[in-house]
Amino acid sequence: MSRSTEHPPVIPVILSGGVGSRLWPLSREAYPKQFLDVAATGRTLVQQTLDRLAGDIRLAAPLVVCNQDHRFLVAEQLRDNPLGPARILLEPVGRNTAPAVAVAALQAVRDEPEAVLAVFPADHLVDAPARLRAALETAVQAAQAGWLVTFGVVPDRPETGYGYIEAGTALGEGGPVYRVARFVEKPEAERAEAFLEHGGFYWNAGMFVMRAAQFLEELEVHAPAILEGARAALDGAGQDLDFVRLADEGFRQCPSDSIDFAVMEATRNAAVVPLDAGWTDLGSWETLMGAGTPDADGNVLLGDVVAEDSHGSYLRAESRLVAAIGLEDCVVVETADSVLVAPRDRVQDVKAIVQRLQDDRRNEAVEHRQVHRPWGSYEGLIRAERFQVKRIVVKPGCQLSLQMHHHRAEHWVVVRGTARVTRGEDVFLLGEDQSTYIPLGEIHRLENPGHIPLELVEVQSGSYLGEDDITRLEDRYGR
Repeated sequence: MSRSTEHPPVIPVILSGGVGSRLWPLSREAYPKQFLDVAATGRTLVQQTLDRLAGDIRLAAPLVVCNQDHRFLVAEQLRDNPLGPARILLEPVGRNTAPAVAVAALQAVRDEPEAVLAVFPADHLVDAPARLRAALETAVQAAQAGWLVTFGVVPDRPETGYGYIEAGTALGEGGPVYRVARFVEKPEAERAEAFLEHGGFYWNAGMFVMRAAQFLEELEVHAPAILEGARAALDGAGQDLDFVRLADEGFRQCPSDSIDFAVMEATRNAAVVPLDAGWTDLGSWETLMGAGTPDADGNVLLGDVVAEDSHGSYLRAESRLVAAIGLEDCVVVETADSVLVAPRDRVQDVKAIVQRLQDDRRNEAVEHRQVHRPWGSYEGLIRAERFQVKRIVVKPGCQLSLQMHHHRAEHWVVVRGTARVTRGEDVFLLGEDQSTYIPLGEIHRLENPGHIPLELVEVQSGSYLGEDDITRLEDRYGR
C-alpha cells in the first residue's frame, strides 16, 4: 500500500461535543469539563489540546466540532490558540464521534482534497507533548501511505476502564506502526492483567490520523447512512457570525456511532502507532486524582482545603473552605452551589446523580451559579420570593441585547468600570457607585464602552424572575 503527497496540509480536528457528566459538579451541561481548568494547570482542557500540538510539526488551522450551545465558549477560549484561527462547526445535537469527524472531513476536502486529519478529543491530558508530536509525525506518514491510524497508549497498569488495541505485524512506515489485529472492549481485571503481561496491547485513546478523502471512502462502504447525513448537514449549513451551523435535519439523520464502530473495526486498513506520552483520559474523578500530585498522606488537595487524619482522598474546594477529618479513599468536590461526597470506588456512579437531577429538572445539572454568556457572565447571589440579586460582569466592548421584561423591574449599581445604559429613549453613562432603575416593561440595554471589565450589582423584583422573561429586540450574537 503506498500513496503520498508532497506536503499535504495536516488539519487538527478537535472534538468538543461532550458534556462530561462524570465530573459533576465541576462539569455541567452548559459548561462542560473541556472548558474548565480541571487539572489546575492554568489552561482549560480545550486550550491544552491545541497548545500541545504547537511545535516542530507544521499544522494547518484547526477545525473544531462542538455543540451549538457552546459556540461562544469555544470561540473565546481558542481566540489566541497557537495554530491560528479555528473554523468552528456547530452540531445541532450530539451524534458521537463518527458523524462529527465525517462533517470535518467533508469540510476539509472541499478546501484541500489531499488533506490529512489529526483527530483529538478536547478532554485529555498529555504530560509529554513532544512525544505526542513525534508520534503524530509517524502517523501522518502512515496516513499518506493509505492507513487509517489510531494511537495506542502504552499501558502502565491493567486498566479495566479503557478498550484495548492489539497490534499485529509491523508495517515499516517511517516509525513504529503496526497493523491493527483487533479491537477489544473494556476487559475484566484478569484479562487486563494478561494483556499487560503479554505485551502488544495498547489502550484505545480515541485519537486518529487519516486522509480525509479516504475516511469518507471508508464511510461510504461501512457506514453510508452517516456519510449521507453528514453531507446533508454540511450542504445545508449556514454561516452564523464566525460559525458554520450544520443543518439540523441532515445531522439528526446520522446514526450515533463512534469512529471505532463505524469504520476502524470494519476496515482492512487500520493501523496503530504506540504513544508513550503520559496520556490521561479525564473521564472520572478517579482518573483526575491520578493526574494530580499527592501529598505525604496520598491526598490530592486543590483550593482552600484543610485535611486532618485523612488519606488517599481527592479534596477540591472551588468557592469556600473544605475541612475533612478521618477520610479514607474519598472524593469531595465543592462548588458554589453543590457538594459531591463519594468513596473513590463509587465515583463512576455520579452519572446516576446527574440523571436524577435532570429528571427533577434541577438547574444544578445544567449550569453553575456563575453563568457564562458571550458578553461576559452573571452570578446569582441571593434569591427569595419576588426578588433576587446578581453580580454581572460585562467584557470590554461588549453589550447585552436590547431587551424588555414583562414581569420584573431591575435596579443596577455600578461597582467597577463604566456602563452605557439605554433606557427607553435615553442613553447615558454610569460610573462607579452610580445607579439606575429599569421599570417593568421598559426597553433597555447595558454596554461596556471602557477598557476594563464592567461589574455591577443587579437587584430584580417582580412576580416572575426566570431567565425566559427576556424579549430580545436586537442582539449582536444572533440569539
